[in-house]
Amino acid sequence: MLDFDTAQARLAARGRAPAAHETVALDALCGRVLAKDIVAVLDLPPADNSAMDGYALRAADAVVPGTTLPVQQRCFAGQAPEPLLPGQAIRLFTGSVIPAGADTVVMQEDCREDDGRVTILAPSVPGRHIRRQGEDMQRGQAVLARGTRLGAGQLAVLAAQGYDRAPVFPRLKVGILTTGDELIPPGQPLPPAAIHNSNAPMLASLCSGLGTAVPMLRHARDDADATRRALAELNEACDLVLSVGGASVGEKDLVKPALESLGGTLDLWKVRMKPGKPVALAELNGRPVVCLPGNPVSAFAVFMLLVSPLIRGLQGRRDVLPPVRRGILDTLRPVGGERDDFLRVQAAQGAGLPRLTPHSQQSSGALSSLAWAHGLARIPAGARLESGAEVDWMALSDWLS
Repeated sequence: MLDFDTAQARLAARGRAPAAHETVALDALCGRVLAKDIVAVLDLPPADNSAMDGYALRAADAVVPGTTLPVQQRCFAGQAPEPLLPGQAIRLFTGSVIPAGADTVVMQEDCREDDGRVTILAPSVPGRHIRRQGEDMQRGQAVLARGTRLGAGQLAVLAAQGYDRAPVFPRLKVGILTTGDELIPPGQPLPPAAIHNSNAPMLASLCSGLGTAVPMLRHARDDADATRRALAELNEACDLVLSVGGASVGEKDLVKPALESLGGTLDLWKVRMKPGKPVALAELNGRPVVCLPGNPVSAFAVFMLLVSPLIRGLQGRRDVLPPVRRGILDTLRPVGGERDDFLRVQAAQGAGLPRLTPHSQQSSGALSSLAWAHGLARIPAGARLESGAEVDWMALSDWLS
């Protein structure tokens, strides 16, 4: 078995960015990954402007509180102000351009206006409440980096710079192959000894949450030819294939022989982690194939910890490994086994590090624990941890986005 960290690093390293890119309109960019740096073409703010509703003036004209000045002009955002005359003030609103000659803004709460004159009630200070031209973004500055996944904040930057489209990598195409005679699609009656196929919708949802194209789903019964045909079809159509189940060494574990018969080569097989030992990374026609355990809990853990970094790399993202957090384990654990144990936990934030409470059922058959958990806490192989021990944990919100 390969140790967990080596396996994770190997899958992450296999995630090479696409060579191609496409230009997409602003309203369709959310969730896409930038293929090139974005450079500011404008200073933002484009000119010095007011951070407050108030009055622009020369600070030297109102050094003493109680000074009264005539109001020269009222200037709203989007209007060009007149140059400020000495000994006068211009009424401004948030976002209004600072008039030439003014060096401060006194907010309206510190002023009183009557009959076209304003009384300054607080000392005026040069430079106060003025947003300077280019203090947010400067023309020629790289404002978004290649490999950034675009969300609302990034779209706001693009729009503010006047971009109505941007170059992005193509959406990653993922194929999902489930196997097994015992699996029946949801909505269909269950024969004796059968179960519903929960892996397909679970993995499709996980892929979509990472921003892939809608996954291509196939199911193969426990038949060598059917498994080989389905695998070949997905490999031809997709950038990445995830197979679920059938990758161990039983009589009906047909995925590994199917891969080999199609000319695929194995890079790793079996990882020292629990849940999720039977994992394989293969290469078929230059595209990666990851074989996941058939147990849904194991498949979920392997996808989160090993496959999601691979997907982020294949998408062209800069940051493929999300942060590992620290927390306080709220339970006594026995000596760990020979594999790193990843416990399903809920996190409660208090003073200091969050408290991590493991689910009462940590077996790989406790499917309901996935809907309950906030993340996975890592218990190193061979470790004996008392309640209150500090451990690493991976939040679902970090690793599945």
